[in-house]
Amino acid sequence: MHSAVDVTRFTRIVQQVADFLGRAFSRVAAIAIGCVLMVIGIAMAATIVMLPVGVVLALLGVGILVSAIFAPNFGGNPDVKG
Repeated sequence: MHSAVDVTRFTRIVQQVADFLGRAFSRVAAIAIGCVLMVIGIAMAATIVMLPVGVVLALLGVGILVSAIFAPNFGGNPDVKG
């Protein structure tokens, strides 16, 4: 049988891992969406008819990508120190 200290330590470790994965997933998702929007925007800008829409999508993708890379870490559980 596990003692209360072992269960508390395990719970704290699970919280830290879940917090890290939650922050990492949101960044990876934002980076992927930014890259996809840039590629779609560049492809649409290659045709003269869709040039305005393509430029807007490409710039939106660049903005999402840059903000995902350089955004500070505001999220997280204040009780978990690490």
